[in-house]
Amino acid sequence: MEFRVTDTPRSVWTGDALAIGLFEDAVELTGDLAQLDEQLTGTLKELLLETDFQGKAGTIAITRVGGKSLLRKIAIVGLGSAENLKLDTLRQAAGMCAKLAKKEKCKTLALSFPVWQNTPDATASAIVEGVELAVHQDHRFKSESEDKSGAIEQVDLLGFVGSESAIVRARQITAGVILARELVAAPANFVTPITMAETAQSLAAECGLELTILEQADCEKLGMGAFLGVAKASDLPPKFIHLIYKPEGKPRRKIAIVGKGLTFDSGGLNIKPTGSGIEIMKVDMGGAAATLGAAKAIGHIKPDVEVHFISAVTENMISGNAMRPGDILTASNGKTIEVNNTDAEGRLTLADALVFADKLGVDAIVDLATLTGACVIALGDDIAGLWSPQDSVASEIVAASEMAGEKFWRMPMEEKYFEGLKALHADMKNTGPRAGGSITAALFLKQFVKDTPWAHLDIAGPVWIEKENGYNGPGATGFGVRTLVHWALN
Repeated sequence: MEFRVTDTPRSVWTGDALAIGLFEDAVELTGDLAQLDEQLTGTLKELLLETDFQGKAGTIAITRVGGKSLLRKIAIVGLGSAENLKLDTLRQAAGMCAKLAKKEKCKTLALSFPVWQNTPDATASAIVEGVELAVHQDHRFKSESEDKSGAIEQVDLLGFVGSESAIVRARQITAGVILARELVAAPANFVTPITMAETAQSLAAECGLELTILEQADCEKLGMGAFLGVAKASDLPPKFIHLIYKPEGKPRRKIAIVGKGLTFDSGGLNIKPTGSGIEIMKVDMGGAAATLGAAKAIGHIKPDVEVHFISAVTENMISGNAMRPGDILTASNGKTIEVNNTDAEGRLTLADALVFADKLGVDAIVDLATLTGACVIALGDDIAGLWSPQDSVASEIVAASEMAGEKFWRMPMEEKYFEGLKALHADMKNTGPRAGGSITAALFLKQFVKDTPWAHLDIAGPVWIEKENGYNGPGATGFGVRTLVHWALN
């Protein structure tokens, strides 16, 4: 699919489909729209009347253009209130247009959208992201594709001449999102700790990144007892992945991104019961997938920051070697942990990964993980949780997420709740009481970061969806990649 920018007016563009964004309560045909409607012998006005189109966000209508017109179809898409226009409104609208054009077998599509807050580059980037993420489909594991719709070959952005570099950057970001989607979507017999390490090797070669993969013996030397405690039961070896992007000159900042990498989570000896969604526990490496997706994007964009991408990757399985409820593990910072639930394993792997990141001398750390069902109960499927002791880091993540169109809600770090993690014979347990479960999980992780500014993102809800939602089709969403990239860039 090719993206082009052009100053061609709407009234003279020719091709398969022209999509025009209209604001709520501002759908009158004036100026060049009136001229276009006249050329189309009233087709546009008729479409507005027949569909009672009001410009509400999330609405779209399309019709065939008759006669000898060189424009085959025309669509109108609602953008909601002009005062409340957001980048993600444009991203969602572009995705809707792309899906409809694909369904209508349109090979060429033109998008005529307003500019958000006088920033054409950001607007063009959002439009391209919406199109690419909406049309992406994963048919790798089907013997025959069920998609009988056509393929869009060319997308023209009308009025965005000068935003060519923004479009290139948007495509670099979506490539990272699609990598994360496909890692999460693949079953656990395809994506293993070994294949995650191989993916990191491919990224290092593709993007010129430095790579260190610590094997089990290396992790033992570093005292990573929490991570290795989880890995004990798997027949597959654990892999501790450390990718580094370094700019050519002196970096203005150094940051670390840590992703939870459980390629399958059985629950361990506290096995997940039937009906708990155990069959979908391939998604438990969604944090690591987003980390690798961000590495791909940042490796191509090449900003002036140094970024460390870290993941302790393993399976949580069951065998005679499995860690038992009641076992005491020692993390690499010397903290001891009584395992009172083997299904709270992600925080154990993150503990050693955070200690590792904390020793790198970076300016900030962000970890992201499909960590708790409690966060899903609190915030639902669309919103991720954000915890941080530092307002500055939290504000950076919120700002990045708003640019990315990914929703986060800052949750409290209620220190009193750590009382529920105290253990009789160890420094702490790995789970506390049911109440406030996502908060105690964040407080647990906090014990493994000393003084580095840090934020924890619980993405358990939005990493996977059952039904199509905007530019995200059912399945893996690649959630987190775009926020991480914007955080690194800005």
